[in-house]
Amino acid sequence: MTTFFDALSVACFIGLVIAFFRFTERDMPTLLRYILSGIALAMANLLGNVGYVFLGYALVFSAMGFGLLSFSKPTSRD
Repeated sequence: MTTFFDALSVACFIGLVIAFFRFTERDMPTLLRYILSGIALAMANLLGNVGYVFLGYALVFSAMGFGLLSFSKPTSRD
């Protein structure tokens, strides 16, 4: 890891993985929401490394916010 955005995005991604395996039921809809957050973190890393720092931070915060919303979303049980 050579830049701050590399470390930030990897740390957030590790947090998403831990949250998925530790606190969810590991179902497919939840996994897809976490994959979307992971893609947003990868894009934030790219934008931050290119020089779009504000956009990179905004994307990191939005990805983590979406991940938290996905984490707290109740699932229906049959």
